[in-house]
Amino acid sequence: MVRARQRDIAQAAGVSEATVSRVLNDHPGVSEATRQSVMVALDVLGFERPTYLRRKSVGLVGLILPELTNPIFPAFAQLISTALARRGFIPILCTQTAGGVHEDDYVQQLLDHGVAGMINISGLHADSDSKPGRYFRLRELGMPLVLVNGAIDGLDVPTIANDDVAAIEMAIAHLTELGHVRIGLAAGPDRFIPVIRKLWGFRGAMARHTSLSRAEIDDLIVHELFTVDGGAAAAARLLDRGVTAIAAASDLMALGAVRAVRARGLRVPQDVSVIGYDDSPLIAFSDPPLTTIRQNVTAMSETAVNSLVEIIGGSDSRAKEFTFRPELVVRGSTAPCVVQARERHTPRARGLRAAKVSDERP
Repeated sequence: MVRARQRDIAQAAGVSEATVSRVLNDHPGVSEATRQSVMVALDVLGFERPTYLRRKSVGLVGLILPELTNPIFPAFAQLISTALARRGFIPILCTQTAGGVHEDDYVQQLLDHGVAGMINISGLHADSDSKPGRYFRLRELGMPLVLVNGAIDGLDVPTIANDDVAAIEMAIAHLTELGHVRIGLAAGPDRFIPVIRKLWGFRGAMARHTSLSRAEIDDLIVHELFTVDGGAAAAARLLDRGVTAIAAASDLMALGAVRAVRARGLRVPQDVSVIGYDDSPLIAFSDPPLTTIRQNVTAMSETAVNSLVEIIGGSDSRAKEFTFRPELVVRGSTAPCVVQARERHTPRARGLRAAKVSDERP
């Protein structure tokens, strides 16, 4: 291959011409990640791979997700798949649904296919009730592994997470600045690590920004599923407790909360403010556009792939924790508190109104 072509490949792969030469001539001393980058550059530029490179199988990487109903997970899948492909790996997407294939079965299938590594997003590692032994066995097999949104104590793998504590603190600070005091938290099941962290953030922020007691704060927490229906059910219970604002643990739950507020004949945000979590694709086009806490999905995805590729290439695989700062995105679903709204939709207020109407009847 002429020197001009080597220069083009080196520039496209982000390596030196000497490294390109070593890869093309199958010389030792080149990491697998660098070798893959050079091969991708060859393909992108339209150069034919050397014969020995054509004989090598392409690296497969397992990408395990809980489901694709929540739009935040397709966003992760797209970004991670693209980042893997740029490095010469092909992702095998494994999604879990109720009654579908279990995570352990997916892992065994991935092992049978000889994958080079795995990235697991919000899997059993995020469930504090699950047994962690499955992940220690993978490490004993030498399987490169990265965990996203969850962690296992004592497991020497990289973990990637959004700062859930800071996220909820941002939400509460925003709502209290708008004058809200009785702020409800529509949280997911409390066995999940991200939910546990959100609870820490909620209790701490409410204690700092309001004069409510610990018991009063705990009364403003409702656990439901991470779905629209779950959010609606949680919001209905919170409205009965007199909240003027609801912070939801996901954008889907926030949409359910908006539905529940409207079912009471109230308005968002004029009567009740709602704030979501994730900043899922298209959520800015909801009615009203949803104020939410944005996960840094792009940076988290890139870091997950970079960490995995480094391990595959032989770099140190000891535990590294990457925590990313979220961002408050203010849109149209939050507004200053109107105390009358709170008084209007509490059970006590409704009871007083009913009594007053009864007294006025002849």
